[in-house]
Amino acid sequence: MARDEPGVAPASGGLEDDDDVDLSFAGPEPVAAAPWPLRLLDLVSAYLPLITMALLASGTWWLVRNAPGVEAPRAAALPHHEADYTMTRFVVQRFGSDGALRTQIEGERLRHFPDDDTLEIDDARIRAIGNDGVVTLANAKKALANGDGSEVQLLGDAHVVRPAHGKEEQVEFRSEFLHAFRNVERLRSHLPVVVTQGQSVVRAGGMEYDNLARVVDLKGRTSATFMTPRRAAPR
Repeated sequence: MARDEPGVAPASGGLEDDDDVDLSFAGPEPVAAAPWPLRLLDLVSAYLPLITMALLASGTWWLVRNAPGVEAPRAAALPHHEADYTMTRFVVQRFGSDGALRTQIEGERLRHFPDDDTLEIDDARIRAIGNDGVVTLANAKKALANGDGSEVQLLGDAHVVRPAHGKEEQVEFRSEFLHAFRNVERLRSHLPVVVTQGQSVVRAGGMEYDNLARVVDLKGRTSATFMTPRRAAPR
């Protein structure tokens, strides 16, 4: 007896050797590609937020780079040393609180400087009246005085004379520079000076004179010639 081999029985309706079989996958219908302008618009729309942020960042960087820096506060400009008015052949008088004349300044030309309230005077001639009423005279090629005339610098052939008063002889001071202080009645110089009293003459490298104390403090190298006043012969 023939023995059947185990196996799978062919299904009914199976494929014959002569049948053609289509093994391709049946997917959805293909979609036509969109036109390139639409694809470009979609691409730009997708990256628009990123592009916007990049533009904003670039604009901010440009503004920071080109923004003007904060300037440091500038110091107030100092006033220029320029005369605000001039006078020629003038007379300026200064009076004390009691109404008495204290200083009179004359000259060929005067220039006033408002930045430090000073006077510059050409060919200066000055009269200063002390508390004792004695008039001290001064002159120089040029003078620099403060606003109230209480301090005067004499420059170039400076000459100051205190006339004789009571038993005191006349005193003269000559130098290329003399600095006078009217309120304290002092006269000083750091340049060579010649002091003459009567017939006595003193030369020094500088000096300081205190009119109230009647004391002369001589500076530097000093030489002097003292003359004793002659006494009248007895009759």
